[in-house]
Amino acid sequence: MTRKSPLDNPEYANFAWKRYWRLMRGMFAFTLVVTVAVLTSFWWFNGMVSIHFFIATAGAIIASMMLMAALMGLVFLSSGTGHDEAIEDPFPEEDQL
Repeated sequence: MTRKSPLDNPEYANFAWKRYWRLMRGMFAFTLVVTVAVLTSFWWFNGMVSIHFFIATAGAIIASMMLMAALMGLVFLSSGTGHDEAIEDPFPEEDQL
């Protein structure tokens, strides 16, 4: 039988998810700044290579940074709310090794 997670409380879950989405909005703003800086530096040093190069580079930067932010945000959400401690360890003897 698993223990109750703090995220089972609707008020606390609402607070935790708002904090997660605030983190995601901040990371999106940071990602846009980084993307503009990288594309500007590419243009500054190489000139206009191809519009497809700039689109692909911007897409790759945004996708990779937002994926990283989403996954790490979920790790922080799970750990910070105590959701990780709500599981029952089926193999407690392995922790002793």
